[in-house]
Amino acid sequence: MRTAFESSKPVRLDVRREIERPEAKADPYAAYARLRRLGPVLHWRTWFQDSLVITRYDDVMSVLRDPRVANDRRNVGDGGKGPLERWWMPSIMKLFLGSMVMKDPPDHRRLRNLVQKAFTPAMVERLNGRVEQITAELLDAAANKPVFDLIADLALPLPLTVISEMLGVPEPERMRFRELIGKVLDPEGMNLAGFVFNYRNMMRLNRFLRRLVQLRREQPGDDLVTALVQAEEGGDRLGEDELISMVFLLLFAGHETTVNLIGNGVLALLQHPEQLRLLRERPERIDGAIEELLRFTNPVGTVSPRFVREDLEIAGVRIPRGTTLTLLLASANLDEAAFADAGRLDITREPNRHVAFGFGAHYCLGAPLARVEARVAIPALLRRFPGLRLAVPADQIRWRANMGLRGLQSLPLSVAGA
Repeated sequence: MRTAFESSKPVRLDVRREIERPEAKADPYAAYARLRRLGPVLHWRTWFQDSLVITRYDDVMSVLRDPRVANDRRNVGDGGKGPLERWWMPSIMKLFLGSMVMKDPPDHRRLRNLVQKAFTPAMVERLNGRVEQITAELLDAAANKPVFDLIADLALPLPLTVISEMLGVPEPERMRFRELIGKVLDPEGMNLAGFVFNYRNMMRLNRFLRRLVQLRREQPGDDLVTALVQAEEGGDRLGEDELISMVFLLLFAGHETTVNLIGNGVLALLQHPEQLRLLRERPERIDGAIEELLRFTNPVGTVSPRFVREDLEIAGVRIPRGTTLTLLLASANLDEAAFADAGRLDITREPNRHVAFGFGAHYCLGAPLARVEARVAIPALLRRFPGLRLAVPADQIRWRANMGLRGLQSLPLSVAGA
């Protein structure tokens, strides 16, 4: 019996290598345009699995909506094993990564309902004043330097501080907690090898989170961990492993997207001075600007793999049951068929139906938090330093090598005379 790979002959390509090339990080529009030209469906083979890669906006949206596509490989029903069920997968990875992101209804609905009782948009909006205060303190420190690193001095410490406080980490332990999650969530290690080499820090984080959960059981507070511990739906509560997995998901969702959105977004504005000037002149456009920066700079490039429950067709390609699908959100967001002049940054773009945070039931939980933090931090930076500019030539800017995330290693900025 021939597979979809044999019958339709999608172009075979090492997609990771294509996307992680330095020139592709610097100019993702050209890189993803090449992938879409090669085909709406590509064949990517790694050492442990085959995957069909979906490159175009309409097809990505179709898969995200399709009930015949699962997040949990076990729900395909053919006896195949998902990524977390491999014999070589460390148990700590199964714990941290086995969150509701890899669940389907009814398990996903149950977990989502429980966590939404704790992590609400209203809760995030109430953080606005605190985000402003933290941002001001970080910019005060940056102002004392003729050159500062946007990532190390603002984009990274802002979400780390916010999420530490949201989770209710006791003040004396926050510095250690920030150092620990900074190591565990380092994008350079966001792959199998990185997780294995980071095993000790992951175990330390696991112990830290379990102590925090126990503390909030005994001493409830006005924080997210307490809310998760107390969340109940029809007499059902989160078990301890579910709590740990959920907190790790919130750490990732409330941290990495924000770092990349602020870093990538500021760089994009500096490289498009007419858009920067427009935002300075019309600061009320910040919400639309954030949406366009999400679409154009793509802080998150892919979502977790999807698995086909029954035979289906995508862009004329027959996809058999059991196939693994990789959805390129970044490619979808830069698709000319979906966005007019997609390779141009336009902070006035309307409508802007990007998929930077995914779509549907698995829409990113951290989206409201990332928006609030970027909505505060970027305008504050631009107001504070009217003469802000790059402190290094553009060709010296270095990007992290990670397929699923697009983010800067650092971004030196000059504030001298600003």
